[in-house]
Amino acid sequence: MCGVVGISGTSSVNVRLYDALTVLQHRGQDAAGIVTESNGEIHQCKDVGLARDVFDSEHMERLIGNVGIGHVRYPTAGSSGPALAQPFYVNSPYGICIAHNGNLTNADELRTHIFRSDLRHLNTDSDSEVLLNVFAHELQLRGKLEPSSDDIFAAVTNVHKRCKGAYAVVGLIANYGMFAFRDTFGIRPLCYGSRETETGTEYAVASESVVLDSMGFGSVKDVQPGEALFVDSTGKFHIKQCADQFELVPCIFEHVYFARPDSMIDDISVYKCRLRMGEKLAEKVLRLRPDHDIDVVIPIPDTSRVSAQAMAETLGVKLREGFMKNRYIGRTFIMPGQTQRKKSVRQKLNAVKLEFAGKNVMLVDDSIVRGTTSKEIIQMARDAGANKVYMASAAPGVRYPNVYGIDMPSATELIAHGRSDEEVGEIIGADWIVYQDIEDLVLAAAEGNEQIQRFECSVFDGNYITGDVDDAYLQRIDQARNDNAKLKPAHANGQRKTQVLGLHNNNSAASA
Repeated sequence: MCGVVGISGTSSVNVRLYDALTVLQHRGQDAAGIVTESNGEIHQCKDVGLARDVFDSEHMERLIGNVGIGHVRYPTAGSSGPALAQPFYVNSPYGICIAHNGNLTNADELRTHIFRSDLRHLNTDSDSEVLLNVFAHELQLRGKLEPSSDDIFAAVTNVHKRCKGAYAVVGLIANYGMFAFRDTFGIRPLCYGSRETETGTEYAVASESVVLDSMGFGSVKDVQPGEALFVDSTGKFHIKQCADQFELVPCIFEHVYFARPDSMIDDISVYKCRLRMGEKLAEKVLRLRPDHDIDVVIPIPDTSRVSAQAMAETLGVKLREGFMKNRYIGRTFIMPGQTQRKKSVRQKLNAVKLEFAGKNVMLVDDSIVRGTTSKEIIQMARDAGANKVYMASAAPGVRYPNVYGIDMPSATELIAHGRSDEEVGEIIGADWIVYQDIEDLVLAAAEGNEQIQRFECSVFDGNYITGDVDDAYLQRIDQARNDNAKLKPAHANGQRKTQVLGLHNNNSAASA
């Protein structure tokens, strides 16, 4: 799960791309990168770390150009390290860069085909580099010295035929413009907007609408599944449906956890979706325990706040901030090793004892993944003097790994995998645990856009919509994602320092 942004502007885009990446930082903290293009010359800066640590004023001065793309990375497939930071670049044809959010489920098959049939070399184990080379090869087959929008769209059409899985892509072609496209199920989010300036119209593409809002872009629309857009070097906007078969089946976990609440995704307000999740969860509590003894509802910061607010209002009990958060500690469910995660929870949260002492507390979290965080937080509540500690999850039990761009743990490390709700509650030490029903979660999201017939809910129900995920595939990702695998040293080719590179579209080095 990553964040992507692209701007085709009438003035320099470097600072705006940086600002956009800071808005998208919640979507990935592993690495950040920006590529800009000016007069056929490509400039890039990327490295591991947060955007604020990767870029400085010297880098920004050298990222010249009125068109560019950016990426924040959250590793889901392949290794981690500087060489895996995006955007990725390939010199043939033309000089193409892409930033990709998602995961290809047939990446291994494509790697073999790219080498044996397309005669292309891959330098990393990233599926994003696979996707870039597939697109580049299909565009090269058009055989044009100057590609048109029709050539771009034809290449995307063939990408849809070859690539399976999830992909929201924004890219640029040296001298020719910016493009973007979304997979035929629209699993990962992607939207675009425009704004008028004194010198012409500017266009932007991003993973979440909040980015476009922050930059003053209006007319925000979602890129439809299978759809592609292209803004050429003259600033003309082109858009086309490039898939023969397509259906919008977006990932519901965006609404549960990843997306910012102030974003609109596929015409659904993330904020209102989370409100409805809280209401439905409260209704379930009232059905199961109409005579409940809950004194206070306390959210586990930050993503669960909106749902907890609605839950408290529906239950008619107080909502209190019982945990104060240290905002300089990263997300714990992606950290390797249980010991490190346990330590991080205590560093990240501190209990306000007055809100717990002698009370029956309902803790609310957006979801429960490994259960490590939940167990520690419940113990913190007891240490703060809580009488009883209940746990509510605004999402159903996470029982299956995600294969479409979210780095869910190995299935064996998911606490709800193969266990009943009661067994999970006992393991984490809750006096009672209540999960959202999947039907209610879907209703909470679908109410925002009734045209969506179904959502990608595989982490909850094990139904992988692309139809190519079998037991053998799940076993491979299990071996790659378990804690033992993540504790091994990461392999990555490339230098360790941030660089700003000037690259001509003929691959000759430009002076820095």
